[in-house]
Amino acid sequence: MAYFLGIDSGSVSANFALLDEQENLVDSIYLRTNGDPIGAVSEGLKSLEKYSIERLGVTGSARELIGLLTNADIVKNEITAHALASAKVMPEVKTVIEIGGQDSKIIIIRNGVVVDFAMNTVCAAGTGSFLDHQAERLKIPVEDFGSYALRAKSEVRIAGRCTVFAESDMIHKQASGASKEEIIKGLCRSLTRNYISNVAKGKEILSPIVFQGGVAANLGMKKALEEELGCEITIPKNFKVMGAIGAALLSKESSPDKKGERRFLLHDRNVSSRAFECNDCSNACEVAELKVDSSSAYLGGRCGKWEDGNI
Repeated sequence: MAYFLGIDSGSVSANFALLDEQENLVDSIYLRTNGDPIGAVSEGLKSLEKYSIERLGVTGSARELIGLLTNADIVKNEITAHALASAKVMPEVKTVIEIGGQDSKIIIIRNGVVVDFAMNTVCAAGTGSFLDHQAERLKIPVEDFGSYALRAKSEVRIAGRCTVFAESDMIHKQASGASKEEIIKGLCRSLTRNYISNVAKGKEILSPIVFQGGVAANLGMKKALEEELGCEITIPKNFKVMGAIGAALLSKESSPDKKGERRFLLHDRNVSSRAFECNDCSNACEVAELKVDSSSAYLGGRCGKWEDGNI
């Protein structure tokens, strides 16, 4: 049987989704990158080498890098991948809320078509990395944040527009005697307000709403969003790997005549990278050079000068 693989390579995690010819999810993997996206992707691919992979799609913030390394059939942005996966799970979906490790998004869908979207990539407030940091501070596994928030009988108000102010506010509330449950519930409400007033500002949020991304594991965030929006929110079964599912679906729809050597396995290859500044013109582009064995690829140039060296 032929399989279609999607990889969502982000700043915090590398997610894999393997679909069969009927678009059923056969296998999925969620790995923390720990600052090494190539290593995480290599580990995931190694565990999937038993499957006969027909085509490969890549998305995520590191999609260009991983797409080059693996010679992917298609490389697409996260908006397209998440929207496609959401529509697959819930064909009537009108709003997609996606909060990941480093950014958050809102996707507005009408009649199966993306009509609007917004992303927050500048500030980490409300993203998975911020919650990870606060979990470490509170000495509570981030996976338990949801249960703590749901147990709280009341909440304290915490500033959520900035990670620095939010953390300072949390420390003050702790010193004032607030419980961890109250603080975490207040944090969830604070991050929800931040998301709605910034990422979702000016957007027409209609039901049905799908909530996905790593932060969807926090049921306290789900409840806070439902209370703020006044409607029910659905969390898909495979909420962590929806971007990868979308990439796999895109690969299945892509042209099957991809040329070049397949590089689904990276663990036995010599991979290195470096960055340098090109001074051939006033743009002074910062170019990233990626070496795989004896071949090289370049990312970041504007004029196309470096593209001839692609792997």
